[in-house]
Amino acid sequence: MASTTVVLPFALPPPELAADLTRVLQAPALAALISRHGLRKLHAFDPADRVLPHESWLARALGSGQGAAPLAAAALRGFGLERNEGYWFIVHPIHIQLARNHLLMADPRQLRLDEADSRALFDAARPYFDEVGKTLLYGDAETWFMRADEWSVLRTASPDAAAGVNLSDWMPEGPNTLAFRKLQNEIQMLWHEHPVNQGREARRLPPVNSFWMWGGAAAPAPQAPLKLASCECPAWLAALAPADARAASASALLAAPDGVTVLGQLIAPGLGGDWSAWLLEMQCLEQEWFAPLLQGVKDGRIGNLTLILGQRDRWLEVRTNKMAQHKFWCAPKLKNLHT
Repeated sequence: MASTTVVLPFALPPPELAADLTRVLQAPALAALISRHGLRKLHAFDPADRVLPHESWLARALGSGQGAAPLAAAALRGFGLERNEGYWFIVHPIHIQLARNHLLMADPRQLRLDEADSRALFDAARPYFDEVGKTLLYGDAETWFMRADEWSVLRTASPDAAAGVNLSDWMPEGPNTLAFRKLQNEIQMLWHEHPVNQGREARRLPPVNSFWMWGGAAAPAPQAPLKLASCECPAWLAALAPADARAASASALLAAPDGVTVLGQLIAPGLGGDWSAWLLEMQCLEQEWFAPLLQGVKDGRIGNLTLILGQRDRWLEVRTNKMAQHKFWCAPKLKNLHT
């Protein structure tokens, strides 16, 4: 029978807010899916891996490895930039700000960087990368790639893991740290008074004043062992799925109920601690995803449904099927999200 996995980053509310959030959340289909199950397991996750649980889970599922989520080669392929050799990183133009006594990276989604401005910043920066023997490739406005073979030993962090926290704890670590920081400082000075940032300032947008690299992986990428789809995910993550599966829907999943689907609607509110927006997104997911998935399980179109529900430091694995949904003695409760 067809089996499918749905990955939901930040679907687990933080423990200190879980009771209040689940009290007001109206999601009976989700409650049934997580309460009537054949498997339920809460996994601890070590932030020392410098990525988020769903990023590490995806790297393992795609056969790319684990730890720092070596996904750059797979993302390169998704952008049509596949290379047969070299060690590559995903690169993001970002905004860094001073918060009290430490540096903070804003959620890159808040930049609202368009293609023209991103291209201009990329073209200005590329000669500096070339000068130190680093190949820079353009993916899209928020996703670039860099070849840096000798930096393969650097321990990096994903931007979503590092966003909103003390940045000094998340900078690349390793024997080539000084070389990285020198290049980063040069790009920061180059972009400081760049016309793109002058224009952004006039539009009251945050300046693009640095870059972030992570996800280092050797090319070529391993062939993905699973069918992947995504919906409203960061560009690097969406690129891991085939081009025709980057705007997934429940109806499409039910028509071909196998593989893995990643739903990214909760990432931004979860990172930003915007729990009103989180509740609104959860209500939309209830109508657009959880209710159709529950019906698909009940009528047998989905043989086994596995939900991977994440937070920063833990993730919940729940598996249900038609037989499990017959457990009438298990009352559907949203508190199962946090207990």
